[in-house]
Parts: sequence; structure tokens; C-alpha cells
Amino acid sequence: MASGIDELVNMLYEMVSDAWALPFGAEKCLIEREKLLDLIDEIRANLPKDLEQARAIVENRNEILAQAKKEAEAIKSAAEDRARHMVAEDEIVITSRQKANEIMSIAESKAKELRRASNDYAEDTLRRLETVIEQALNETRESRKQFKSAVVKTSAKQEEQK
Repeated sequence: MASGIDELVNMLYEMVSDAWALPFGAEKCLIEREKLLDLIDEIRANLPKDLEQARAIVENRNEILAQAKKEAEAIKSAAEDRARHMVAEDEIVITSRQKANEIMSIAESKAKELRRASNDYAEDTLRRLETVIEQALNETRESRKQFKSAVVKTSAKQEEQK
């Protein structure tokens, strides 16, 4: 006969619409009892199938929603973890840059100090070397003078002895 609840309900509606009206009772009508009972039996027979299908669809929908909710929570949690990790990485990078800047500043300061100390050392060493060389030069001049003087005396003695 009919295939679905909608079609059966439509047939029931048509049956009531097409029914004969009772005299003096416009709101009342005559319907064939057997046809009506057969239609109701068919509705009862189909209704559990359709209700079961509807329940299964609703249950399936609820499972899908629950699964989607779990997945959404997992994605949200992963995104929050990733965001925390990225913030932590940013903080590490910022801290590292600050430390690197501090180290560079200290290194530059130490390099300047070492340059100054090495320049002072070189200046002091060169000054002492200059003093030593001046003393050696003076001693050499003095030795040369004494040598010339000794040569001149020796030459004069040799001339006298001749």
C-alpha cells in the first residue's frame, strides 16, 4: 500500500477531508471503519521503523557531535599548548638576546680594558727600552772616547820612543 509515514498520514488526512458530513453536524463526518483501521494499523506498523530510524539518526548525530566536540577540544588543547610553547620560545629568544647583548657589552668593555692595558704595557716597555738603549749608547760613546783617548796615548808613546 503506502511506503512511508508521511504518505500514510496524507492518506488519513484525505480520508477525513473526503468523508461525508453528517446532517446537522458540519464538524462531524462518516468514515469507513475498516479503511480507517487498516490505515491506522499500517501507520502503527511503520511508525516503530520510522521512530527507530529517527532515534538512530539522533543517536548517530549525538555521537558525531560528541566526537566533534572531543576533536575540537583536542585541537583547542593542542593549539593552546602550541601557543604556550611559542610564547615560551619567544621568551627564550628575548632572554637569549638580552644575555647576548650583556655578554657583548661585557666583552667590548673587557676588550677596551685589554687594549688599554696592552697599550700601557707596550708604552712602558718601549720607554724602558729607550732608556736602556740611551744608556747603552752613552756607554758606547764613553767607551769610544776612552778607546780614542787610549789609542792617542799609545800612539804618542810610540812616537816618543822612536
